[in-house]
Amino acid sequence: MLKSLFNWKVLLNLVVAIGVFVGLVWLTFRWLEYHTNHGQEIPVPNIVNKSVQEAIKILDDSGLEYEVDSPQYNPKYRPFQVLQVYPTPGSRVKDGRAILLKVNPRTWARVEVPDVINKYSGLAFQRLEQVGLKVGDTIYEPSIQKDAVIRILYKGAEIKPKTKLARFSVVDVVIGSGPMRNISIPNVVGLTVKEARVLIARSMFEVGLVDHEDGSKDESDVIYYQDPAAGDVRDQGMQIDLWASKKTLAELSAKIEQLNSTYRMKVDTALPPVHYEEVPRHQEPSYDTPPPPVTPRRENPRPATEAPKTDVTKTTTTKPTASVTENNKPKTTSSGSSSGNTAGSSNNKPTSTNNKPTTTTAQKPAEKPKAKKVVVE
Repeated sequence: MLKSLFNWKVLLNLVVAIGVFVGLVWLTFRWLEYHTNHGQEIPVPNIVNKSVQEAIKILDDSGLEYEVDSPQYNPKYRPFQVLQVYPTPGSRVKDGRAILLKVNPRTWARVEVPDVINKYSGLAFQRLEQVGLKVGDTIYEPSIQKDAVIRILYKGAEIKPKTKLARFSVVDVVIGSGPMRNISIPNVVGLTVKEARVLIARSMFEVGLVDHEDGSKDESDVIYYQDPAAGDVRDQGMQIDLWASKKTLAELSAKIEQLNSTYRMKVDTALPPVHYEEVPRHQEPSYDTPPPPVTPRRENPRPATEAPKTDVTKTTTTKPTASVTENNKPKTTSSGSSSGNTAGSSNNKPTSTNNKPTTTTAQKPAEKPKAKKVVVE
């Protein structure tokens, strides 16, 4: 076995195989050196802070490839300015090596406008800020949807949702301020149903019941009656009912009269109008005009049947006592006379009694009671 192994033919084949293997390895490395330009390195030029056009031209002249990346806009630098280079400037690379350039983009990345139409304004502002848009002016317009977003404006033009704008762009938001009060209802009699819908929507009203005489839903039918009537004052957002037909107004006069008796209330103008006047409970004094005279309050007079009570002692003006004693002095000449005097004196008692002082106060005539006058201050 060993004898056959050391045969010269076997050794020759082994040597030839080793030579072929070594030759193949040598040729492989030589091909790699030639293909990869082994030993031929090119320094990376310094192209930081240059424009991307200048940087590309320098790399092409040096025999280097390039890749451009725009990660995020930085307002501190110029648009399309080279901010960073990899490998770093001064590094040695092979010919044809790709150099990565990080370039400042022209503006912020573009984002989609979210769909916030008919949404509450507070929620809409939050959604716009989340995607990176800023809210500029807030414009209020009369609308049925109060505090809801009606439109979004960008540079004065209306934009639709999902429109792409640069990040941090400023948009204006139009918000509804609620319906307007006391708006005159437009006249749609004589118009087609389609034209009436447009006019009613333009006036911020809504179309309610649409009654077609023939039961169809033809939008070309002519309006011959509406409720509320044209010229009536209503708030925006109210519904307007319509009656349409293909006939003329003359042919529908009976139908119109019937609708008037149902929807138009007749007001009786023969009755006098009722006026209401408010009386203020308290009125501030005015220093420009003199105050009104105050009428003193009087008490009710006593009834005329009652005699006025007077004080006799205070109103007596004569002294009848002295006159009675002087006229009725007793006479002493005869008994008859004395008895007569006695009788006379006895008779004079009632005289003194009858001569009681009378009052000199005159009774006032009874006055009629006067009505009290109430002064409203």
